[in-house]
Amino acid sequence: MLNYAKSSKLPLGRAASYDNVAPFYDSLSRLVYGDAIVKAHRFLVKAISANSKVLIAGGGSGRILEEITQIHSSGLCITYVEASGKMIELSKRKSTGNNKVVFINQPIQEASLLEEFDVIITPFLFDNFGENTPGFVFEKLHPVLKPRGLWLFADFQVYRNNWWQKGMLKIMYLFFRIVCNIEATQLPDTNTPFVKHGYKIYSRQEFFKKFIYSVVYIKS
Repeated sequence: MLNYAKSSKLPLGRAASYDNVAPFYDSLSRLVYGDAIVKAHRFLVKAISANSKVLIAGGGSGRILEEITQIHSSGLCITYVEASGKMIELSKRKSTGNNKVVFINQPIQEASLLEEFDVIITPFLFDNFGENTPGFVFEKLHPVLKPRGLWLFADFQVYRNNWWQKGMLKIMYLFFRIVCNIEATQLPDTNTPFVKHGYKIYSRQEFFKKFIYSVVYIKS
């Protein structure tokens, strides 16, 4: 068993909360991105093997649980960590089949992770964090993923000279800083820690004109 929640210096950052947008979050997502978010989730969950122990960090409204259930209606043990209480309420209403799901209503920075997992899923998690938090969260999750385990990652990206991606990202951050008080102002560097720790890319796919991407990493 591993307990990585030992540090007394948790970089909690701003007290962000998605409670304000929970009732209309999925509708807003579909309005802006169509089905791209769902496709990004669907691409990732296909990599989950039967009878896996799965950690979902920052699961939001729980739509990813339904995508998982479409493939695995039973046999999975899922730990679902989400900071927003209202998002947790929505997630508990989603279909999970006969999979075992434990819901933890805490920021991933504060959650005590007392076991190892075959799969970690971070769906659009790291884009919420400011300067120091992404590294802390990565270093917290890395030890609880088993060797040869899968890290299923989805987030936004901006190509260097793509003006509309830059503009959309700026609007997105402005909205969520005002409504949800998130600490981030720009996308963090998430590639470097995966390279540093020797993760290999098993598969990758882009969506919504390459603004959204999903990666299946394998832990060396």
